[in-house]
Amino acid sequence: MKWRYKMKNIPVVMIIFGGSGDLAHRKLYPALFNLYEQGLIHDNFAVIGTARRPWSHEYLRGQVSDAIHETHTEVDENDVKDFTSHFYYQSHDVTNVEHYVTLKELAQELDDRYSAQGNRLFYMAMAPRFFGTIATHIDDQHLTGSGFNRIVVEKPFGRDLKSAEELNKQITASFSENEIFRIDHYLGKEMIQNILPMRFTNPLIKNIWNKGNLKNIQVTFAERLGVEARGEYYETSGALRDMVQNHIFQIITLLAMPEPENISSEAIHKAKQELLESLIIPNAEQVKKDFVRGQYAGSDTTFAYKKEPKVNPNSLTETYVAGKVKFERGPIADVPIYFRTGKKFKEKKNRIDIVLKHINTPYGQAYSNNITIEIDPKSRIFITINGKKISEEGIRRENLDYTFSKSELAEVPDGYECLLHDVFVNDSTNFTHWSELKRYWMFIDAIEDAWQKENEAGNPDIVQYAPYRMGPTESNHIFESPTEHWIYE
Repeated sequence: MKWRYKMKNIPVVMIIFGGSGDLAHRKLYPALFNLYEQGLIHDNFAVIGTARRPWSHEYLRGQVSDAIHETHTEVDENDVKDFTSHFYYQSHDVTNVEHYVTLKELAQELDDRYSAQGNRLFYMAMAPRFFGTIATHIDDQHLTGSGFNRIVVEKPFGRDLKSAEELNKQITASFSENEIFRIDHYLGKEMIQNILPMRFTNPLIKNIWNKGNLKNIQVTFAERLGVEARGEYYETSGALRDMVQNHIFQIITLLAMPEPENISSEAIHKAKQELLESLIIPNAEQVKKDFVRGQYAGSDTTFAYKKEPKVNPNSLTETYVAGKVKFERGPIADVPIYFRTGKKFKEKKNRIDIVLKHINTPYGQAYSNNITIEIDPKSRIFITINGKKISEEGIRRENLDYTFSKSELAEVPDGYECLLHDVFVNDSTNFTHWSELKRYWMFIDAIEDAWQKENEAGNPDIVQYAPYRMGPTESNHIFESPTEHWIYE
């Protein structure tokens, strides 16, 4: 693995709220070990895992060791032993003020032991309903250190604009905006980080990235699985909040933003904000015309959403949503960006299709040129072009591929490793600023409000779609032209 970091041995005490949880076990501990192996953190760091469970330091270290062995085929056991020796456990009730006093004492003790220079990194890896409580007590119990202080907040950051504003207020009592890292692991994916270099370093692509050449852009986030055991959570979220407000809007912003003055975090976020100020917020009439919500139905082999465990049998929560986004400014102002996401599609596939306009040709019917970025499960970019059929008249379609080899894929770090690295070195490029998040929530709230009024009027427009296909056929009706369609079928 993988990277050769320029900075080495960053001193820090890291506190993970939710240290016994699945996220910490599957993602954070293996990522931290990779950073340790590369020397980004090494001698002068300590990690405190907190949770309600009555674990000991030794038990946590065993869990961290297990997490490493589950994700790494070959490890140096001496490295694992030394790495896990930096981990400590504190049984902690996030609602109990006294526990924060104990946590503060342990953090200071470890700061002295490891010469961490008063640097603190807080990671909220637990249920979102506790984010505000934790932030409040970090403030009133003065848990921040005398060096740098940074906080990482997992999604969802609120469930609407009002709750997001309240959470932001609680966090900014202890941390400034440049110390807050609102994490979205999709921004750590290699193909997502390829969007801006692809757009701005290739004249072939940069020169056609405008309203005159692009017909539309399509973002598809398809999941094969259903809700399964997450019914209780999903009932409070739905596809719009769960996927569009964060992952999909992050990608749309990268696709539509103007070219930044340089590649610094400040310049990139400035360009994003300029774009988002021109985001068109839909009214109720536009929501009805340009958006589709649905639920997966059942079959002989699978449950319908309403039959899933802990799901309301009269639920109006969407497991599928498709819609349209437009901006008034930027290089692709007024170009429709369509998105769809849902559960129980025919296959898992996350991809972006950039569709170019057709041109008149003396060679007869020609296909549109498309630029496709596949994010998952493969990582590749391909461009569809037209060429002559062999030994006969007519046009055939071919792909120009940019695909990682197996050896290159082995070098690609996990998204959490990328983003944790950025937190340690204080690079907020691939994190969401509050001004951006606020605009996302304004868009989402407009749709949710329109749907809520439909629900209250007793005529919710939510369609049932067959599982393991491509979602409801009604999503084909959101296109502005009858000649447009979903590229990925």
